[in-house]
Amino acid sequence: MEPTGIQMVSGLILGVIVLILLVLKTKIHAFVALIIAASIAGLVGGMVPGDVAAAISGGFGSTLASVGIVIGLGVMMGRILEISGAAETLAYSLIKFVGKKREEWAMAIAGYIISIPIFLDSAFVILNPLVKTLSRKTGKSVISIGVALAVGLVLTHSLVPPTPGPLGVAGIFGVDIGIMIAMGLVFAIPLMIVGVLYAKWLGKKIYQIPDDSESGFSRPEKPMTYPEMVDIINDRSKELPSFARSIMPVIIPILLIFVNTTLAALELTQGIYGILIFLGQPIIAVAIGLIVAIYALARQRGRLETLEEMEKGIQDAGIILLVTGAGGALGNVLRESGTGDYIAQQIADIAMPAVLIPFFVATMVRLIQGSGTVAMITAASISAPILAQMDVNMALAAMAASLGSLIFSYFNDSFFWVSNRMLGIKEVKEQIMVWSVPTTLMWFAGFICLLIANMIL
Repeated sequence: MEPTGIQMVSGLILGVIVLILLVLKTKIHAFVALIIAASIAGLVGGMVPGDVAAAISGGFGSTLASVGIVIGLGVMMGRILEISGAAETLAYSLIKFVGKKREEWAMAIAGYIISIPIFLDSAFVILNPLVKTLSRKTGKSVISIGVALAVGLVLTHSLVPPTPGPLGVAGIFGVDIGIMIAMGLVFAIPLMIVGVLYAKWLGKKIYQIPDDSESGFSRPEKPMTYPEMVDIINDRSKELPSFARSIMPVIIPILLIFVNTTLAALELTQGIYGILIFLGQPIIAVAIGLIVAIYALARQRGRLETLEEMEKGIQDAGIILLVTGAGGALGNVLRESGTGDYIAQQIADIAMPAVLIPFFVATMVRLIQGSGTVAMITAASISAPILAQMDVNMALAAMAASLGSLIFSYFNDSFFWVSNRMLGIKEVKEQIMVWSVPTTLMWFAGFICLLIANMIL
């Protein structure tokens, strides 16, 4: 007997409820919780038990087939950029380029670039000493500079592959990675402007300067005078790799992927174009970026040390690979069970843009369990089978899942604590002002941009 629509939807709802309870109330990891949720959605939704297991395996494998290698290569490259000082070089270079009195913009742009290959938490830890130095030397609040950096970091971390979250979303929606990179970079710009303007305002409300006291921070009544920063930056830059060497591992794979996407769209696939398309395949492009990073930035390090550092990056990425694959498994169960088709038919009758489905699902999951990566992967898994039956721009839908994950970062998000602790913020009210409010403002700005883009595309 064929399962009814109510039975299929009930399976999905029960699976999501169990997923949320397992993540929030038990010691079961999100990876296992996603597999359990997929099993419940399939079994309660009317699938044959053997087919449920096959759908889980198939979805897991097909998702990691498209993104697993890129994630592995990307985290190894990020580790090289981290230990070599390349991230600091990019930040210092941007400060000199943007000019004094504009440190917030410089740090936001630095975060915008650096978080593409380096994990969010690690990038903030690496650049936090620079944030404190700028605050001491310029007299600007460490809050305005630190929040601006965090804004730039979180946007490309959430929107631009090869960061694992958006990369997994692109894989689940079947979106070309080059298109996802381009859309993420563009969408991040207006959101970054909103975030930096808030950071500048907040720095006046919470005026805090690093010092040598026991707490590490003080709140003087008046800002310090503004000394010249260029000499200090130049002195520090002498110890770090050059800007050209630091930017090459990031920019080369992005350019190659863009070339691949452009040539494929123009259907230029023969001769030299075919070679360029091959080099621009994400797994090849990021592998080239990794090789460039190794020989441009790790020349002073021994072979074994370099290999050990890259393996540390892989260890950090392991659980992200599992969660991404499990999200793909849940999505495949919804496809195979027919749940996606049924819900798509119901939503087609509702006067709401279908592209908002992944946005609001990601929003709900993020508020409930805290992880942006899990939120966007879950949203993609649930909504991709639904949207596949509708007239929707899938690249925009993938971006919607990523944008929805930005909302109200708070106590169940690790970066909430990393940013607040490193900036010396201990009061709960101020912690929310420092990071929960700006993420929500960027989420709302992303919602507006999404609606505008949906009208255009």
